[in-house]
Amino acid sequence: MERNVYIRQYNQNKNHWWFEGRKLILSAILKKYINKKKLILDYGCGVGINLGMLSKFGKVSYYDKSRLAINYVKKNYSNRNFFLNINKLYKYKKKFDLIVATDVIEHIKNDKKEVIKISRLLKKNGYILITVPAFQSLYSSKDLSLKHYRRYNKENLRNLLNKYFHEIKFTYFNFFLFLPIAILIFFFKITKIKFITRVETKPNFFINKLAFSLFVFESFFINKINFPFGISLLFFGKKIND
Repeated sequence: MERNVYIRQYNQNKNHWWFEGRKLILSAILKKYINKKKLILDYGCGVGINLGMLSKFGKVSYYDKSRLAINYVKKNYSNRNFFLNINKLYKYKKKFDLIVATDVIEHIKNDKKEVIKISRLLKKNGYILITVPAFQSLYSSKDLSLKHYRRYNKENLRNLLNKYFHEIKFTYFNFFLFLPIAILIFFFKITKIKFITRVETKPNFFINKLAFSLFVFESFFINKINFPFGISLLFFGKKIND
């Protein structure tokens, strides 16, 4: 991602409706399926937005290719010695019970190769939680700024993952806000307005509170139903052992 994206995410993620809401949705999934402390890897951790949430489920290691991102993580968690920075993942010998890759594989040109790499880092019967942006029709200048190669739908993401992971939970999310967000994206695409700064900067209190309430409302349903569409996709599965 661009340097400005990391800086903005580090400065703006606290109390931002998207980042806070997503953490609660991910936590709802993990609470249902993870019933004891695990060895966890936050793969492509960015500035460390999910580390605090993940620490409730076990010992967390983190990895990101960006040195700037890792510097932000260290700045934020310098006194938290239970977080382990893995800067040379290929030399790391242990395997993990759970790998979380939130909005990561869309940044990788060869996503299949990346998925294979992730599966090899998992223990036998290890779990994977992946989120990605949904629907190529919504690909915009924001995706370009974030250096996304693509957005996904259920079919192509399932085809990418089903050789390596048994599907446990597979759903779209950010369902209730899909229509207003999609309308805004198409408006910005038509007008050729670059809007990443707008959406990653925390909005005013009222809009932020409303968006958060609608988004986090999904956490009460996420384990009961699969949403038919949404701005993002979530896959939770178990490793298919060789």
